[in-house]
Amino acid sequence: MTKLALYRKYRPQGFGDVLGQDHIVTILKNSVKLNRISHAYLFSGPRGTGKTSVARILAKEIGCIDVDLVEIDAASSRGIDEIRALREAVNFLPLESKVKVYIIDEVHMLTKEAFNALLKTLEEPPAHVIFILATTELEKVPETIISRCQNFSFHKIQENVLRNATIAVAKKEGFSLDSEAASLIALSAEGSFRDALGLLDQIVSLADQNKDKKITGQEAREFLSIPSREIIEKFIIALIEKKAEEGMETIQKTAEQNMDSRIFLKLILRDIRALLLLRLAPGMREKLKELMDEREFNFLEKIKDKPQSGDLELALKVFLDAFETRQHSYMPYLPLELAFVKIINRKT
Repeated sequence: MTKLALYRKYRPQGFGDVLGQDHIVTILKNSVKLNRISHAYLFSGPRGTGKTSVARILAKEIGCIDVDLVEIDAASSRGIDEIRALREAVNFLPLESKVKVYIIDEVHMLTKEAFNALLKTLEEPPAHVIFILATTELEKVPETIISRCQNFSFHKIQENVLRNATIAVAKKEGFSLDSEAASLIALSAEGSFRDALGLLDQIVSLADQNKDKKITGQEAREFLSIPSREIIEKFIIALIEKKAEEGMETIQKTAEQNMDSRIFLKLILRDIRALLLLRLAPGMREKLKELMDEREFNFLEKIKDKPQSGDLELALKVFLDAFETRQHSYMPYLPLELAFVKIINRKT
């Protein structure tokens, strides 16, 4: 029997299960309570942030049962013929519900002709029909479509929310996930609940053979090809103290271990940004502490007064440039090496 993927098993079933989108959930819950339902909604935002799940929940909350819920994947049904068929189908009354709901996922994939056909239906839909459009690329949706919908922008889910969610799901699956492992999964998921549970699913499968049913940070690092915290801290110290040899050796060691240069740069950028905030905006200390792993925060708190603010600002800019050019370099670590040299050679 095929095992159900964790992201499907723990898909939100009600508004109360939705993570990190309180600004949207509150409005939709009130709309349902006050019976102020729009004829068309547009959900936009990064993948894995709950757009389709919230669309299904909204459909259920307004009284649409499965038989009257129609889901369309615009990536595979993007032509005018499919939309013409939809325009004819909307005229039929719901079978068992008061309303019929159409969820069109990745709506930006529709052709120009299909958008024009859909527009006519959006302008004057039958009273029993509600449209919920979802997209990861809002800029590709025509303004004429956007203007006829209630628009909701989904945010990337914060790492601390993903961290807590992965720990909770692992516990339900009979595993214990330490804080470091959960933080690494949240970091790699990049704000996507679906990706976080996908990674957890794979790591749990690897850890299934562990008798103690524990998943450690070390196991997560090995699976995700993430440099150890010791390496990150050593590099940050070399950067601050302008120790060229130590910094270059750290980069070389990471490359030899086939660590992901993208994740390495991301961890460096996160630490430098946090250092700058601790220096310039001490009022954000508690917020940073909440968002970061305990070890990470304690390390940054300890060294926050060592670097000059100007060095941190330069480092952020240079490493951001390296992050953007990394994917186009035939040597993935070369942009990082050049960025490091530029920063430590800065004249004070």
